[in-house]
Formats: sequence, C-alpha cells, structure tokens
Amino acid sequence: MRLTLLGTGAAGGIPLYGCDCTDCRQARAEPPFGRAPCSALLEWGEHRLLLDAGLMDLHRRFAPGTLSGILLTHFHVDHVQGLFHLRWGPAAPIPVWCPNDPNGCADLLKHPGCLAFRPEMAHGRGFQLDGLQITPLDLVHSRPTLGYLFEYDGRRLAYLTDTIGLPPHSLALLQALPPLDVLVLDCSFGPGVEGRNHNGLDQVMALCAQLKPARTVLTHIGHDFHRWLRVCSLPPGVEAGRDNMVIIPGEPDH
Repeated sequence: MRLTLLGTGAAGGIPLYGCDCTDCRQARAEPPFGRAPCSALLEWGEHRLLLDAGLMDLHRRFAPGTLSGILLTHFHVDHVQGLFHLRWGPAAPIPVWCPNDPNGCADLLKHPGCLAFRPEMAHGRGFQLDGLQITPLDLVHSRPTLGYLFEYDGRRLAYLTDTIGLPPHSLALLQALPPLDVLVLDCSFGPGVEGRNHNGLDQVMALCAQLKPARTVLTHIGHDFHRWLRVCSLPPGVEAGRDNMVIIPGEPDH
C-alpha cells in the first residue's frame, strides 16, 4: 500500500492569491514549494484510488481506465472542483464513493456524466475493494464528511482531513484496533489556534496522544501554519506533508 499526497494545502493554497510574503513568492517562482488542494492517490497491487478531486488537471493526470475509482471525503468545492471538467468525457463510468449528501456541489449529482456516484458511504460500514479494506469514519466538519481507514497486507493507514477533532464513535473505532502505522491528519493551523472546521496543532497532538500512531503526517496546511513550519519544529513522530510526498506504511519518509 502506497499513498502519494498530490496536494497538502488548505482551500486558499500556497501561493495565496494576492499575498506577497516570502513563502508565497518562493512558491510562485518554484512550484514544488507550493501546496495544491488537499488530495491523495492510494495504490495497492495494480489498483489506484483517488482520494478527493480538487486538482484541476485530473483529465491530464489520469488517462481513462487508469483509476479504480474516486473516494470523496465531502462535497466542498476545493475537494471536488476537478470533477466538473472530468465528467463530460466519453470515458467508461468511474465509480465515485462519497458521503450521502443530497446537496452535493452545484449540479454534480444532477449531471454526473461519466461519474458513477455511490452515496451509500456511512460510518463504520466497511467494504472490500480488490483486497483493500475501506472503513468510513465520521468527521467533524460543516457538512457531511468522512475520513477513511485503509487496511491492506497487515498495515493500517487512516486519512482524516477536514475535521476538528474526532467524534467519540470514530475515536472509539480507531482505539479498538492496533495502533495505526500512519495517520494522515488535517492540521490547518499552528499552536494556540482553534478553528471551527479544521484542526490546529494542539488538537492534532491531543489526537496523537489518544491514538498513538507510529507516524503522523499533516495535511490541509493553511498559509500561516505553512509559514510557521518554515521556522519552527514539530514534535517527534509528527511531520508536515508536502505535495508529491510518498508514504508507505511501515517504511520511513520517501
């Protein structure tokens, strides 16, 4: 099982529109230092599953037939905007597993095109996909949002973005299992800041103390936290994700 973080930024991304700080200037000059919309690609065996669809070039990145499907955490624009162009193609239907949110985003559910939405995802209702066990987990956000626990070949990875803390039943589900090999977790803000819909570093450390993952990688990183990371250090066992970072559970950073 291999996870590639395609994007690790909050909705505004890095560089932030209109910002002329040192970090945003660097990201404009050197795109690898930027942060695209939060998304990832999970690979196992010969299969590939896209986690969220906020990148605007999905039609160029992934040729027809190269994805086993798409797994959405929720329907906020920065997590689905890449689907609006993709849907019009004459490709074979692409399964899109998602929370049961009838509002969707704009007219995606009404005019799905080649996207075969499957809104039956619900907390704790796990399923197998070509040998990969996927268990949805309720998150705490401003609209129906799910994180996902992936289990394959004895390894466990949780991808939990767009949340502030965890609801008790999601926390209990994870605590009932052996510790995670990798926890990929929303952290939009630095220490001392508590948002309404996203974790700050204080909330992350509280969750780490409860779940005791072997490795924690932060994603959905906001502009000010991105700047904080350039001059401050994270606690041991916690690292900031970066765009195109490859994570293999049980192995060190690539």
